[in-house]
Amino acid sequence: MKRLLFVFLILVVCSREARSQSVSDSLFDARIRSGVAFVYNLEFEKAESDFRQLVKARPSDPAGHFFLAMVVWWRILLNIDNTSHDDRFYSMLGNVISLCDQRLDKNENDVRALFFKGGAIGFRGRLRAHREEWLKAANDGRLALPIVQKAYELEPKNYDVLLGIGIYNYYAEIIPDQYPFVKPVMVLFPKGDKKKGIEQLRDAAEKAKYADIEASYFLLQLYTNYEKEYHHALPIALRLHQRFPNNPVFHRYVGRSYAAVGLWPEMKQTFEEVLQRVKNKDLGYNASAERESEYYLGLYDMTFNQLGTALKHLYRCDELSRDLDTDGPSGFMTLANLKIGMIYDLQARRDVAMTQYRKVLQWDDYMESRKTAAQYLKKPYGH
Repeated sequence: MKRLLFVFLILVVCSREARSQSVSDSLFDARIRSGVAFVYNLEFEKAESDFRQLVKARPSDPAGHFFLAMVVWWRILLNIDNTSHDDRFYSMLGNVISLCDQRLDKNENDVRALFFKGGAIGFRGRLRAHREEWLKAANDGRLALPIVQKAYELEPKNYDVLLGIGIYNYYAEIIPDQYPFVKPVMVLFPKGDKKKGIEQLRDAAEKAKYADIEASYFLLQLYTNYEKEYHHALPIALRLHQRFPNNPVFHRYVGRSYAAVGLWPEMKQTFEEVLQRVKNKDLGYNASAERESEYYLGLYDMTFNQLGTALKHLYRCDELSRDLDTDGPSGFMTLANLKIGMIYDLQARRDVAMTQYRKVLQWDDYMESRKTAAQYLKKPYGH
């Protein structure tokens, strides 16, 4: 459910304010694009400098305030289990919403204000979904939807608008199937259209002035996590990583995509690069990135019959998971232990292999881990 409940990211549209403003629209616009690029490349100080200049130039414009909040958002994403930035983020979004309301009181068709208000409410709901505050997250979706729809009605040719509309159309169709417990809430919302949503996100990724990056990121997630169309995911991941080489989220998606399409040498090289950046203590290359790298490198060694080094990688994945998994064994921990059992079977160490399988049976199911463990309890893997 995380990252899915009615995420309405509307980055910004061109300013249509009077030409008498102290900062020209073109200069303001260029500063936005500069700051956004810094955010995605995790150059937060540079991004904050750009956005603070926007706030100083136009204090009543929600743009600078909104993008300053996006810097905090990416700080949260880099360590999603850390809640220390939450209150500040909510406060900053509240300020954006207040500024937008002041503009809408003067002009209810102020497209700029509608965009930023919808975006701020959407991000608030997005974090609430991460925090498993489902009712609050769903309510934010209910509040944001008519705002986004009105903005779309006012400017149906704007490709930045298509980001929010595309996200809604896609997830409004798949969420009830993926998470049946939200079906009673979904009856309050218009029906989605998954195919149309993908088309709108593609248009935004190709043609949007500001939302192209975020649209690409959402396409990458849905192709990987839901559509399972990894041949579409890989080129997107590569483009994002090439454009923003300091972003560990995009870097890790490259490795996952290589693994999914069976490009094992490229996958190995990618996750070795991630591990090196973990050792260098680069921003965002944290224990979570290390764990994922160890898991995939373990898979590589297991696939190519390097069983000793595979065990080292997988046990390191298990070790890191014991600190990271505060709510019970994660998929990484479960699957790593399953693979460890399979390796022990290949080494004819049946007793310890069976111990591993029994552990997996006690944990939540990931990718049919319980079925697989039960199968190999009856008959050793590789026999």
